[in-house]
Amino acid sequence: MTEQIRRNLETVRGRIAAACKEAGRDPMEVEIMAVTKQVEPLRIVEAWNLGVKIFGENRVQELNWKIEAINFQIKWNMIGQLQKNKVKYVINTVSLIQSLDRISLAEEINRQAKRLGKTMDVLVQVNIGKEPQKAGIAPEEALPFIETVAREYDSLRIEGMMAIAPDVGEEEARPYFAAMRRLFVEAGTLRMDRVRMRCLSMGMSGDYGAAVLEGATMVRLGSAIFGERETR
Repeated sequence: MTEQIRRNLETVRGRIAAACKEAGRDPMEVEIMAVTKQVEPLRIVEAWNLGVKIFGENRVQELNWKIEAINFQIKWNMIGQLQKNKVKYVINTVSLIQSLDRISLAEEINRQAKRLGKTMDVLVQVNIGKEPQKAGIAPEEALPFIETVAREYDSLRIEGMMAIAPDVGEEEARPYFAAMRRLFVEAGTLRMDRVRMRCLSMGMSGDYGAAVLEGATMVRLGSAIFGERETR
């Protein structure tokens, strides 16, 4: 299994390097996150040993089980839709929450972070395709949302944005990624405390090459690293 993950990572890194060369970017600007949904701890450790240093989980219960199973500290992000009543279970175990998409969730993250005397880093999730089945702030509402969060919740720090492009094919997804990049750059001009705009998380196993071409600083890869998951 280690050898398969190694080969997959070589492919991923080569593809990121090629996209960066085409876009005139430094490959070091792009972080690889391994998405660990339905991936057992042993394979997560194998990916870590092969140089992947950031891991993302969709589900709180699965995240906490894996944290317990892996007996050393790795860097976890929460990437799935987060319910308010689950915030207390991740606030002290993840370095970044990538799925902030509503004020009520900001309130709860802020409350739990304040209770612990910490500042929680978050990404604002944008529904760039305006798809009704997906979570996220509408693009035209993203900047006002960021301004409100930065102004009213002093235990949150907005590190950037996250988006999932519509499943339309890699080349067809490029306009959505380009729109996210423009929004990301515009948000960076707000010059507000606790708004840093360092991370543009977009691109998954089926379209990460296009995302890198359009400016992603983090790609979220599951099957591209670990292979296809078993359906449940």
